[in-house]
Amino acid sequence: MLDSLNKFVLTHIRALEMVGVLMRIFSFSLVSWMGPQSPFMFVWVFNTIDAIVLAWCSRLRRDAAYTLLNSFWILVGVVGILRAASILQ
Repeated sequence: MLDSLNKFVLTHIRALEMVGVLMRIFSFSLVSWMGPQSPFMFVWVFNTIDAIVLAWCSRLRRDAAYTLLNSFWILVGVVGILRAASILQ
């Protein structure tokens, strides 16, 4: 199962990376434009999904720097989601 998923990602890696980057641009733009009125839970979930996509792509490319960067963003996203849900204060 994982092998076939990895093959799919490798086949479409350029498109998936572009989608991930556009997702990140959109989520940060939303916060910049809307400020405190932005839907923070949506932004954190959306940003965490793009970090997962980009980390997966960079891992398959064996790009250690971008794998580390996007893995960090996954952790930041999980903390952001927990804070937006008032689970962490």
